[in-house]
Amino acid sequence: TAKGRAKYNNATGSNLKAPVTGKVKPGSKAAKRRKSFCARMKGVKGATSKGGKLTRKGLALKKWKCN
Repeated sequence: TAKGRAKYNNATGSNLKAPVTGKVKPGSKAAKRRKSFCARMKGVKGATSKGGKLTRKGLALKKWKCN
C-alpha cells in the first residue's frame, strides 16, 4: 500500500514505487518497468495458485497485469 511504501522509504532511505497497473504507452518507462517486473516474477519458483486461491506471487502477477 502507499502507506506501507512511505513507511519503508522513510525508514530505509529507499525509493519504492507503486505497481504499474494502468494502461501504458508501448516503449514508455512504465511499460519497460512492467516488462522487467513480470519477467523477474515469472522466473520465481513456486505456484501462482494453491487450493483454488492465488498465492502472493499470483496476486502480484495479476496486479501488474502480467498475463
